[in-house]
Amino acid sequence: MSTDREQRLEHRRRLKKEYGELYRQLTALLFRHDTMGINFEVNEDEYEIEVDTILPRLRDCHSENDVRGVLHQEFIRWFDAEFAGPEERYTDIAAEVWSLWQNSRLN
Repeated sequence: MSTDREQRLEHRRRLKKEYGELYRQLTALLFRHDTMGINFEVNEDEYEIEVDTILPRLRDCHSENDVRGVLHQEFIRWFDAEFAGPEERYTDIAAEVWSLWQNSRLN
């Protein structure tokens, strides 16, 4: 029987295969914005767990506002409401994520 960690890693492997460059771009974007203050410049994969849950939800987004809501919900999920802060905190990031998502759908 596989462990939770093994299941998460397998899920991540499948997402990386499915989304390709978009997975890497979203991970880099979250690392660059570093809303949670966990960028120590040597841990570029630090936001992969959030990317694992954000990417599949982008299919249901129809606007930057939808993306902002998803980002906020997922950061609350992985950290907590107080640490994640208000949804407005994710406006700029949502615009960039929406752009990446739209570009990936065109290719």
